Amino acid sequence: MHMKKSGPVKQNSSRLLIGIIYGANERASELSGYSYDELIGESIQILFTEEERMRVPLRYDLLKQGLVVRSDRILTRKDGSTVFIGMNTKMMPDGTYQTFIRDMSERKIAEDNLAAEKERLAVTLRSIGDGVITTDTDCNIVIMNKIAEELTGWSLSDAAGRALSDVFNIIDESSRLQCENPAEVVLQTGLITEIENNTILISRDGTERIISDSGAPIKDNNNVISGVVIVFRDMTEKRKLLDAVQQTDRLNSLGVLAGGIAHDFNNLLSGIFGYIEMARLKSTSDKVVMDYLDKAFTVFDRARSLTQQLLTFSKGGLPVRRTGNVALLIKESTAFALSGSNISCEFMIDEDLRLCDFDENQMAQVIDNIIINAKQAMPLGGQILVSVKNFFIGPDIYPMLQSGNYIKISISDTGIGIQQDHLKRIFDPFFTTKQQGNGLGLATCYSIIKKHDGLIEAKSTPGKGSEFIIYLPASEKEIDRSSYPVSAGLAGSGKILVMDDEDFIRDISLDMLKLLGYSAEEASDGEEALALLAAAEKDGKPFDGVILDLTIPGGMGGRETLSGIRKLYGDIPVFASSGFSEDPVISKPKDYGFTGSIRKPYRKDELAELLSKFVVKKK
Repeated sequence: MHMKKSGPVKQNSSRLLIGIIYGANERASELSGYSYDELIGESIQILFTEEERMRVPLRYDLLKQGLVVRSDRILTRKDGSTVFIGMNTKMMPDGTYQTFIRDMSERKIAEDNLAAEKERLAVTLRSIGDGVITTDTDCNIVIMNKIAEELTGWSLSDAAGRALSDVFNIIDESSRLQCENPAEVVLQTGLITEIENNTILISRDGTERIISDSGAPIKDNNNVISGVVIVFRDMTEKRKLLDAVQQTDRLNSLGVLAGGIAHDFNNLLSGIFGYIEMARLKSTSDKVVMDYLDKAFTVFDRARSLTQQLLTFSKGGLPVRRTGNVALLIKESTAFALSGSNISCEFMIDEDLRLCDFDENQMAQVIDNIIINAKQAMPLGGQILVSVKNFFIGPDIYPMLQSGNYIKISISDTGIGIQQDHLKRIFDPFFTTKQQGNGLGLATCYSIIKKHDGLIEAKSTPGKGSEFIIYLPASEKEIDRSSYPVSAGLAGSGKILVMDDEDFIRDISLDMLKLLGYSAEEASDGEEALALLAAAEKDGKPFDGVILDLTIPGGMGGRETLSGIRKLYGDIPVFASSGFSEDPVISKPKDYGFTGSIRKPYRKDELAELLSKFVVKKK
């Protein structure tokens, strides 16, 4: 104690209960504002308000035990001003008490400033959107902000004093090996460091997150390192978004390839199998020939299916959506794919499941692919759980999706699972681990779901099974029953004009139409088609329907021809036909003025069904 800054105030032990002052030095007078004569004989209580005496009582009981009592108090001066003081009191051998008081105002201001600075730091740390951890030079944790607590799963109270590696548990995404302790790296180099890409943070509960982070040294005024600050952020959703963009780019690249070959390839299929179908109809007497032709149609279905898978990656091939209950389709497709297998399947479907706008054929293809993959992952049998539920996605939950109501479809199995390095690539075109796979199944699923404005993702634990999750936007529409096909007989009547640049397509189409009971004529491009329509109208024998190929290399295609037809011949049924088109005419023909559409290659029954719905012979 420095006597020049403090002075003793002696209290008479005989008047203990009221603490009468019987001695004081000059410094005590300066601090209190009372003169020596004013202090002597007064109770020490005049230096403290009643509120202050209640806040920090005078502990005579402790003094009697021979203890030195240290306390911080607010002293009220004679003029009413206050001074923050430190007060030490002890009992003297003669039974009196000696108190030393010291002006602590400057210290109090410094402490208040320090507390305010700490509060500003705490507010700043809470406001930062990244996780922040500081350590001492032994790599033990000193400070964590709220984001760091959330990402690591550790509270500051639990983490403080622990080694950084215990709390900030990071591994390499590819090798799954432990990463270097970033604090140790900073302390060794004295430089700012960044963690390499593909780093995973494993939280206290085992949750894994992809992160990016950096570490920097904390230096004092003398440029001496006193600790390390680690700043990191959750990159999981950003990575998903980036992967989705890259996946889309890959599919678009494949789409360019598919768009370039699909039209010509489907035209060739139309000719090959059109002639086979005509031969089949003409060969009723030769059973051996008929068997060969029937087997050829099996190949035809596979070839058309493969081409259609390629088309789903192109800019065309948009889904023909109808409003309905997707759960019914899922149950039917699953049951069909599992028929004859030793795999059990359980369904969990919300009773109040929302409706959905979807293309039945494309969604059936998605479910088939996933179920077949699950079945192949369980060669000795197993279980599949299919869950279809209403689901709400809030803002910023999935960057690739708009917020709103969705149908969440989950298909999980108990199979062998998927290796982590394969999991990232399963939606890539032509990626497969199967000896006889073509690598288009799951890539097709991804493309179809994306074109439905949805999302598909996969999770897997090797040795335990896999789960595929699909999100489809829910619909507010009622079920559209008008667009469902109706049964129709094969026979028809009327006069049909077929426009196509391939002569064998025209030949096959005309033969099919004649077998169905129609009369037919052909044109190789739009100019010839319009001329034939005009001639027929002039002769009083107009056409009852027109089939237009959308793509005529070097000539007038279907859309341009349709414009001329509508100007001259009103509402005559006009159908779009194509093996592929970047325009969505095939998916939504009515939006472009067509009556309907048919994809090449098509079979006689498909042509019959289309015409029977719209073509009525003029009298």
